[in-house]
Amino acid sequence: MPKIKSNSGAAKRFKKTASGFKHKQSHRSHILTKKSTKRKRQLRGMKQIHASDKALIQRMLPNL
Repeated sequence: MPKIKSNSGAAKRFKKTASGFKHKQSHRSHILTKKSTKRKRQLRGMKQIHASDKALIQRMLPNL
């Protein structure tokens, strides 16, 4: 049997935690001049994925 591969795009975007997966928030990479300081500050850090997406991401990352 061949090895099961992880989806390489998903592996770059999601990290495993004890309760699920975390991901970086969007709208933080470019065109930052028109966004308020408060908005940019709140977009920092990682968020948990939604419970309804957990099974899909688990399927893309079987080795994590």
